Amino acid sequence: MKPLLALMLLLLHFPSNNTAQADIIDDLSVHFKVGNSKEIAKNFAGSVELIIIDQEDVYSKAQAEQILRDFFVKNSPNKIAIVHRLSTNPNYRLGIFSLGTKTGKFRVTITLKKNVANAFLITELRIEPDKE
Repeated sequence: MKPLLALMLLLLHFPSNNTAQADIIDDLSVHFKVGNSKEIAKNFAGSVELIIIDQEDVYSKAQAEQILRDFFVKNSPNKIAIVHRLSTNPNYRLGIFSLGTKTGKFRVTITLKKNVANAFLITELRIEPDKE
């Protein structure tokens, strides 16, 4: 019984990284579902490679937020599903969403990298028409 108790205490002391790592993808999916560009932008790196439909460039955090806000104004979200997530690398995250909007369905790909403060920041955001 004591080894089991010791193991449980050890597991509580060192929580699984996968749970914490998944939270950023889950949080972002909620913000995309409601079209909250301001909350999404809080996770932007200083510069973000932004690909939205046919517009592609590297933008500052503020510019990227404005472009994303414009996208949500034109394409009001109504549902989202997490299609894929990659959280095995301790310094890198990837999330792929299927975003339903009033104007159609989009595939959203988010690449996040860990910064010096150990926070994951969005370095690339891609929104493309879904081919399904």
